[in-house]
Amino acid sequence: MIDRSSETLIALRRIVHALETNARAMARESNLTQAQLLVLLEVAHHGRVMPRDIARALGVGQATVTLQIDKLEARRLVRRERRQVDRRAVWVILTDAGRALLDDIPDPLHQRFSKRFDGLEPWEQTLLLSVTQRLGALFDAEDAPPLPQPEVEAQDVRQKMIKSPN
Repeated sequence: MIDRSSETLIALRRIVHALETNARAMARESNLTQAQLLVLLEVAHHGRVMPRDIARALGVGQATVTLQIDKLEARRLVRRERRQVDRRAVWVILTDAGRALLDDIPDPLHQRFSKRFDGLEPWEQTLLLSVTQRLGALFDAEDAPPLPQPEVEAQDVRQKMIKSPN
């Protein structure tokens, strides 16, 4: 007989598998990384948004978001525009090409989840949020970034680990 902790881990592994499968399918379809796609979706959600607000919404540093915006801008999926009020501040705006790409890729898992989650009773939503946060704490994942780190940063970390085996 499987104990409850094992059953819970099995259920979580299934969720992780579904998330990874969806991320790979979307990356293949869009030719974007998961991080780029999440930034693009955040821009699309707001129409125009400042990089710091994207970083806040995704729970990552502004430097990480700026790197993803640079890559999206190079592919002409977003554009930057200086704010009129404060010329130092920049809006990130979805381009027609970005909108077309989003229209062409499969429905993101989080949108399907959100639609189903919104259909739940408020108490069920609260319960699921509480359980999910508690699971994050059990896995020491409260401070883990929700986005995969850019490959350049990951390579730098690996190189530092190789040079300094301590």
